[in-house]
Amino acid sequence: MTQHQQPVNRAKRSWRFLTSALVGMLFVLGIVSTQGVTGWAKERYTELQLFAKVLNLVQQYYVEEVDTQKLIYGGIKGMLRELDPHTNFLEPSIYKEFESETAGEFGGLGIEITVQEGVLTVISPIEDTPAFNAGIKAGDKIVEIDGESTKGMTLVEAATHMRGKTGSKVRLGIFREGFERPKEFSIVRGTVKVHSVKVTDLEDGYIYVKLTSFIENTAKEMKDSIKDFTKKNKRLAGMVVDLRRNPGGLLDQAVEISDLFLKSGTIVSTKGRNEKEKEVVFAKQAGTLEDFPLVVLVDEYSASASEILAGALQDNKRALIMGQRSFGKGSVQSVVKLGDGSGLKLTVARYYTPSGKSIQAEGITPDVFVENLASEVLDKAKGDKRGIKREKDIKGHLLGESEKAKQPNNKSTGKSAIDFWWAESATGDKVNLSPKETLLAGDFQVLQAYNYLRAWDVMRQFSPQGPQIPAAQAPSPNPTTTK
Repeated sequence: MTQHQQPVNRAKRSWRFLTSALVGMLFVLGIVSTQGVTGWAKERYTELQLFAKVLNLVQQYYVEEVDTQKLIYGGIKGMLRELDPHTNFLEPSIYKEFESETAGEFGGLGIEITVQEGVLTVISPIEDTPAFNAGIKAGDKIVEIDGESTKGMTLVEAATHMRGKTGSKVRLGIFREGFERPKEFSIVRGTVKVHSVKVTDLEDGYIYVKLTSFIENTAKEMKDSIKDFTKKNKRLAGMVVDLRRNPGGLLDQAVEISDLFLKSGTIVSTKGRNEKEKEVVFAKQAGTLEDFPLVVLVDEYSASASEILAGALQDNKRALIMGQRSFGKGSVQSVVKLGDGSGLKLTVARYYTPSGKSIQAEGITPDVFVENLASEVLDKAKGDKRGIKREKDIKGHLLGESEKAKQPNNKSTGKSAIDFWWAESATGDKVNLSPKETLLAGDFQVLQAYNYLRAWDVMRQFSPQGPQIPAAQAPSPNPTTTK
């Protein structure tokens, strides 16, 4: 009898510890009020007691000695698997690396990954990183890491397997449309220094700004780049902001950049479980750049913070959005550092554009649709019948507004023969191209954005206010499309 009482007593002590830890965490997140603690604890007593009993029985009777911390971590991971794919538990070593990633320098491969239909999938390789230079492409399926199958791996587990010492190698088994079987890519891990702002002078006062991600100094780098450009060129006639393949990053950086272009109005709003508690971020006039034509490029890999920036500029009619419908990652994650150095990345709210539209599983609809004629996209389009994968295609994602209303999803369209011919012949045989010529010759979408900027000045002759930027609408049977 005594032997059976001991596990029960330990279970009660474990339950008290787990309850106090969980309630403390919820206090930090503002989810539990003082008045509701007692009722909440009583309601959850049975479930937590069951967890504690199982933990105690494993500790007491499992055939071999067990690592209690490993069991607790495993239990937390299993619990979070029942939620959306962006909610994750970060063990201490992973949390430490997570902090360094947002600072813009970290060790690894330099790829953004997600899980689509149960398969580890590359959202986008970050430019000028080991993965990018090795030929890893957006949409690649990672089926093996160093010979181990990724089936059933969480994002955090996969990231752990891919991390390692700088200079060491990791072997990725990649399946890509057109491959008959997975192909092995051997990549040397390196110190990834993310340069999130890249500028090309388009001459005559026009500037192209590529934002690869939103890290700690992105807004400052962009301000400095614009300042240097204006000082050199004496004026800023127009700008192309390229958010294609930008997986997002820090919200405050997207807000700060949005504020550069907006004198007033809403930038973004968030709503958590209690929809009445709405947080709204407004633009400030101080520090706003002067008005000039602005075109923003997005594609199916523009996610999160990228969509916030595009949505803010679109709804405030400050920029023309071009390209393809964006990824549709419109959920807010808060990262809570826990007592042992681990962290909890928890989805706590949804993003809404200034007009009140939810980005989640919807994405940003461009004002002007422009096909991406890059060779790697064309190769995929020739044989891929499944369509482009976005947030809405990820198993377990938060449902978007149209999904809740059971509206049909939009499907990507095919490409004509002329599109393939244009892409193959676009660069021609010209050598010694300038940075501007190289960019415009090899990137159809940027070329179209540049043409719109130039046309803006022409249109001013016919209207003192210049061309009006259309409000975004859902695609019609015949949407505006440039090919």
